[in-house]
This record gives sequence, structure tokens and C-alpha cells, in this order.
Amino acid sequence: MTLENRIALVTGGARGLGLSIALAYARAGAQTIICDINEENLNAAREEITAAGKHECVARICDVSSSAQVADLFACIKARFGRLDVLVNNAGIGPIGPEDDARRNRHWDYMTTPMPRQALGFTSSMSDEQWHRYWGVNVHGVFYCTREALRIMEPRRSGKIINIASIAGMSTISAHSPHYSATKGAVITFTRTVAAEVAGGNIYVNAIAPGGIQTPDFEKYFVRSSEEQKNRLMQLIPLGRFGKMEEYASLAVYLASDNHYLVGQVISPNGGAV
Repeated sequence: MTLENRIALVTGGARGLGLSIALAYARAGAQTIICDINEENLNAAREEITAAGKHECVARICDVSSSAQVADLFACIKARFGRLDVLVNNAGIGPIGPEDDARRNRHWDYMTTPMPRQALGFTSSMSDEQWHRYWGVNVHGVFYCTREALRIMEPRRSGKIINIASIAGMSTISAHSPHYSATKGAVITFTRTVAAEVAGGNIYVNAIAPGGIQTPDFEKYFVRSSEEQKNRLMQLIPLGRFGKMEEYASLAVYLASDNHYLVGQVISPNGGAV
């Protein structure tokens, strides 16, 4: 499968799933652009992606929660390349801190151990700041980038947009993080709505809603977790393992190609969890 002569932007492309997708695009022949907020990670990713493909990777600092920074990024892309063929809205924040670990472990213990039913208190203890921070990146960022991409794609009547949602937006498996789940549910609905709006302009909008991904952040969680906690998590996944980043990246390559008839779809590789 080839992405030769495609111009592709992957937001949050300096690490984790975003980097894996950018590498897969470079290997498929695309001119790859990445943005992120960490300059050190960005520089290392640029070198790795350049080495993997035929083109020099373009890397820029951009906080997608800032409308102005996003507009500047896309203006630079248009000035340099004249077009954008693929946008992957991958940039986001997730529940990966110590407090998130505590909520996650409590929830998964509750789901896998016989015990009296009770309210778990996750939503009632959440602060305004926590709620708004997730929406700023995970939802507003997707909107800002999609809006700018469509301003380039619509006149050309061509484009692919792939939004990275989550199993959390379509199930209760992440009830320990209602702020994260709500934002990913919003991304799913936004995907379907925009897809129906722009399909007539030959622009394909779809979403990938990952289940467990074996990212560096989750590897750190596993290191911090006991063997029993890890086993409880795997009890929730019929396949018994997390997905590899390469397995998700190959799907992103497929959705960026011309080899499908998918519009407004939410594809969820999750090992059978949903």
C-alpha cells in the first residue's frame, strides 16, 4: 500500500502512537509533517522519521489547543507544499498520572472482583481545571486542526482526515476517567457529523477508537502496577493483550489510502473488549 506523493500531517507525532503512524506514513512514501509541544521529542522524532522514508520530515512546535498556533502551522504547510492530503488528529492527553492510576486500579478492581455495588466518586471529585484541560486539547484541538485542513482540502475536492478517538468514548471501560471518556465521545460524534458534511467534496473523515495500546506511557503504568493489577486488566480483554502501535499504524495507513469506501466510520481495534 502506497502513500507516494501524499502530504500528511500527524499531530502529536513526536512519540507514542503519533510517532508510529508518522513512521508508517514515511515508509509508505508520504511527505510527513509532525507537530508536538516537546521540542526535544520533536527533534528526535524528525530524525527517526526522515531516516525511515524518502523525504525529510518537517517538524514544528504547536499546541493544538491554541487556535492561533494551529492557524500558523497550517499557513506554513500551505505556503511550503500548497496542499495537505492527509490529517491525523492524534494529539491528545490521557489519564496517565499517579491519581489516574489510583482511579483506574480502583475501577478495574471493582469490575473484576465480587464486592458490594457503590458510587465510585470519580465525577463528583473532579475539578473544573481537570475537565477544561482535557476538552481544550482533545476536542478543541481536533476542531481547530480539522477546520484549517478543510480550508485547504475543500477547494481541491480531495483529502483524508483520521481522528484518533478511544474505546473510552464508546464504552464504560474508562469510567474511572469521565473527563477523558467525554472528550473521546465528542470526537466520535464530531467525526460522523463532519464526515457526512464533507463527503460530497470527496473528503473522507473516519476515526480510529483504540482499545489498549502498548505505548511508552502504558508501559510505565505496568511497571508501577502489581502483577495482580495487570492480570485484572487483561481479564477485561478477551484477546488477553494490548494492541501494538504498529497494528494501529497500519490501519491509519489504510484509511489514508485510496483503497477503501469508508466514510464516517469509527473503527475500534480493541482485542474484543467492546
